[in-house]
Amino acid sequence: MNPIYEENVQALDFIETATDILRNARNELYLNMRFLDVALSLLAFLPDAQIAGTGTDGSILYFQPDALVALFRKGRQSVNRQYLHSIVHCLFSHLWNRGERDGEYWSLACDIAAEYVIDGLYVKAVHLPKSGLRRELYRMLESTEGLQEAKKDRRAVVTAERVYRFLCRMHPVQAQLDVWKREFLVDDHRYWEQEDPKKSPSPQRQKWDDIRDRMQTELETFSKEASGDTRSLEEQLSAANRKRYDYREFLRKFSVLKEEMQVDLDSFDYIFYNYGMELYGNMPLIEPLETREVQKVEDFVIVVDTSMSCKGELIRRFLEETYSVLSESEGFFRKIHVHILQCDDRVQEDVLVTSREEMQDYLEHFTVRGFGGTDFRPAFARVQELLLRQCFTKLRGLIYFTDGYGTFPVKKPPYETAFVFMKEDYRDVDVPPWAIKLIIGEEELMTAEKIKMI
Repeated sequence: MNPIYEENVQALDFIETATDILRNARNELYLNMRFLDVALSLLAFLPDAQIAGTGTDGSILYFQPDALVALFRKGRQSVNRQYLHSIVHCLFSHLWNRGERDGEYWSLACDIAAEYVIDGLYVKAVHLPKSGLRRELYRMLESTEGLQEAKKDRRAVVTAERVYRFLCRMHPVQAQLDVWKREFLVDDHRYWEQEDPKKSPSPQRQKWDDIRDRMQTELETFSKEASGDTRSLEEQLSAANRKRYDYREFLRKFSVLKEEMQVDLDSFDYIFYNYGMELYGNMPLIEPLETREVQKVEDFVIVVDTSMSCKGELIRRFLEETYSVLSESEGFFRKIHVHILQCDDRVQEDVLVTSREEMQDYLEHFTVRGFGGTDFRPAFARVQELLLRQCFTKLRGLIYFTDGYGTFPVKKPPYETAFVFMKEDYRDVDVPPWAIKLIIGEEELMTAEKIKMI
C-alpha cells in the first residue's frame, strides 16, 4: 500500500478521533448544564494544524488534533474546560471587545475572566482543584477596597474589563505576566476580530448577545440549576447584559424647553430673503428669528455621597464628567441654577452655581467634606426646603452619586431622581421604584461615551 495514502488515512482517523472527543465534551457539558444548550451547538468543528490547541472566531471551534488528543489523555475535565473556555469567550464578547486596549493585557484578562467563571461552576464535568496562584489572584480581583466593615462580604464581579484595569494599574513585570499566562492561557486568540465601535455589531456577535440574554432569563426564572453552583456565571451575565445609553441622552431628561435669544437659522428661508433683496435692493422679505426654542438644563441638583465608602477621586471624576457634558455649547442656559450638595449622614455643603465660570471654579477648588455614614434622606430634605423657599424656577431633576449602601427616602419627590453608582466593578443595587438607576463603569467614565441604565 502507498505510504502516503496510509499516512493520509491515519491523519483522517486522527481528526475523526479528535472530533469525537469534542462531540463527547459538548454532550457532557449539555447534560450537566442544560442552560448552555444553544451556546454549545453554535460552534462547528474544524481541524487547523497551525493553531495552538483550540481557538474560535465565534462561528467555528478550530482545533489541532494532536494537541486535543494529548489534552484528552489528561482527563475529560480538561477537554470540557477547554471547550467551555471558548464558549465563555463568545458569550461575553471577548472576541470583539478589545477596542483600543493593549492586546497582550486584554488577551490575558479574557483568559483569567473565563477561567474564573469556569472555576466558579461547581459542576463535576469541569471541576478541577484551584491552584494557590489562582486563589490568590481571584482574592485580589474580588476585593472591594473602600467599603465599610459591614460591606466587606460583598464580592466584586470579575469581568474581563475589571481584570484588564487591574493589570493596567499593576503594570506587572514580564516575568509575572509569563507566570499568569502559563497558568491561565487555554486557547488561541488569533481568530479574534477587532470590531469598530462606531459600526453595528457583526451578525455573529449579535447571535451570542441574544444567547446571553436568553441564558440570563433562564437562570433567573426557570432553571433549577440557578443556584450557588452558577453564581459566578449569573453575575457575569448580569454585568454583560447591561443596556447602555448615551450620557447626553440621559441628561436631556432634566432639560426644559425654553426660548433663548439666539438667531434661529434652521427656520430661516434664504429664497424669500434673496428675492426681497433683489426686488427692493436693501429690504429682505424675511429675516432670521431672533429667538429659538431649545432644550437645556436650567434648574438642577447634584448630590455626591461623601461617606467613608466613597472615594474622593471617584467623586471628583463624576463631577468633572457631568460638568463636561453640561458645559457644552448646547448644555446650559446663559443663566443656570445648579445646587451641588455634599452629603454623608447629613448635608455637609450646599453650593449654588449660576454660571459655567462658577462651575469651573468649584471644580478647581473642590474638597470632599464628610466621611461619616450614608443616609440619602437629608439631601432630599434640603431640596424640599429649597423648593418651599422658591429657590428654583422649575426643578427638573436630581442626580445622586453614591455607592448605594444607605437609607433611601420612602416618598417619591416631585421631580425626577437618578441614583448614579460609579464603581470599578458591577454589583446590582436596589433603588426605590420611583428612581432611575444608572451604573457607570470606570472605562465608560474615562472615555465619556456611554453610561448604563437599568
